[in-house]
Amino acid sequence: MTTHSRHIQRWTTAALLLGTTALLVPRAVAGQEAIPEVGTSTPNPTQPYTGLETRPIKALAPSRADDLLAGRGAGYALAGELNHYPGPRHVLDLATELQLTPAQEQAAQDAFAPMDQQAKLLGSQIVDLESQLDRAFADGSITDDRLSVLTGQIAQVDGQLRAVHLAAHVKMGAVLTAEQVGRYDELRGYAAVDPESPAPDHQHLPGMHRGMATDQP
Repeated sequence: MTTHSRHIQRWTTAALLLGTTALLVPRAVAGQEAIPEVGTSTPNPTQPYTGLETRPIKALAPSRADDLLAGRGAGYALAGELNHYPGPRHVLDLATELQLTPAQEQAAQDAFAPMDQQAKLLGSQIVDLESQLDRAFADGSITDDRLSVLTGQIAQVDGQLRAVHLAAHVKMGAVLTAEQVGRYDELRGYAAVDPESPAPDHQHLPGMHRGMATDQP
């Protein structure tokens, strides 16, 4: 075999190997993407709810139900949280960094405890009502009247739950100084969202307890 022939043979072999790899890699990647997480929808836009039919409550993700039962915020208080009204749970978690006074820490606990209790109660009611709605469709017993009652109750309790969470954030606005609110936003990663909009001085807002926030450590 000539030197030229050997070079041709090597190039041919290399091309075949590269071609085989190029065919196998996309298939492997596609195979990974094709395996959906249990209880989640597939990437196929024509089948967005594939897998959700296995949920205990079809319209309520298990993680969402867990949040409701545990009294977690679950996004209900974003109107306050992202507009410089800290939440009591996170304030307590950041007590050292915020340099809370004993009075401020007690106020945060007083805001959190009733919120936590009410949120768990209302959250369990939402889970129960969603379960009733799901069962009514599943067993074919749903009627127009039953649908109206259940969806109305869900909307009402959902609104009450949101108010409970937001009310606790309003209370914290009366407790912290503007500097502490700014520090809270920074620690929570919100400072860069709108740097030209400073945190309001909540202690000067109408109805706020002005004295507590000025008690510096």
